[in-house]
Amino acid sequence: MNVTEERHKLTELVEERLRELKLPSQPCSLYEPVKYTLSFGGKRIRPFFTLSGCGMCGGDSYEALSAAVAIELLHNFTLLHDDIMDSASTRRGNPSVFKKWDTPTAILSGDAMYAWAFEQLQYYGESKLYSKEQYHDILDIFLESAKTVCEGQAYDIDFENKRSVSTAEYILMIEGKTAALITGSFKMGGIVAGSPQNWINRLEAIGNHVGIGFQIQDDLLDVVADPAKFGKKLGGDILSGKKTFLSILSLHRGTTEQQQILHQIFEKPDATQKDLEKVIELYRQLGVIETAKKTIEEHYNQAIEHIELFENSSSKADLKAFLLNLKNREY
Repeated sequence: MNVTEERHKLTELVEERLRELKLPSQPCSLYEPVKYTLSFGGKRIRPFFTLSGCGMCGGDSYEALSAAVAIELLHNFTLLHDDIMDSASTRRGNPSVFKKWDTPTAILSGDAMYAWAFEQLQYYGESKLYSKEQYHDILDIFLESAKTVCEGQAYDIDFENKRSVSTAEYILMIEGKTAALITGSFKMGGIVAGSPQNWINRLEAIGNHVGIGFQIQDDLLDVVADPAKFGKKLGGDILSGKKTFLSILSLHRGTTEQQQILHQIFEKPDATQKDLEKVIELYRQLGVIETAKKTIEEHYNQAIEHIELFENSSSKADLKAFLLNLKNREY
């Protein structure tokens, strides 16, 4: 079986487990939005990382399925709440839950997914295959990931009221908001495999680099992607005045005049298409698009360097191939 076939097989196992979730039919207002959200599909990269992390450490990837489904449910829980906080009307090309229903429904349905995520982890507490220490570590990683995501989101909200944010502050924010769940995905897979701490540390490094690269890539795609593939309006971050790797770097690099132009547009409640084009042109002039590309490349390369420390296996080969595809993604 080649790596593409193996990855497809693992992803389909996750989809099957998500479809098999015994969600009640009532109350309809609670569970229909959950089913709606999970029907969107998505990249399912976090559960794939859980399965890969387990396999790369010599474990049985099938045994990591419950952890993989738990991390995907946690991820989708954060998306429901993110859409409310960002006033995002669409998600993966579909109306977001709070737009299709309302804000209280989206909050409650997200909370339900959080509870269902915990239910998946009960398997490791009930199975005789796992020690109490392993179960404790899996729960610890899951909870730490959830907490760190909230911290990252809080920093992101704080940035809205700050005119000046450093790149170091931004990286700290995305280590929480984006990288935490990816890191947690890898580490949970390693714990399921019964890995020693030094291997878990390697998985953590892989997840952190992938998470940072992935988020900066999202920031870049907001400016350069094909909107039809990206699934979101081009320049949405600019039009909403959102702090990104590119906007922060441009404000640090720009002349006083350029900074004034950027601040004026970022702070406009009704920025236009012309404003958007002006900002993107300044990004090009200041070289931040090229810097973003190089930074993304560096983080993915560092992740692959850590992967090389593991023994050769189909999981290792599959993960490397997947990261190379992820690095070149267009959405």
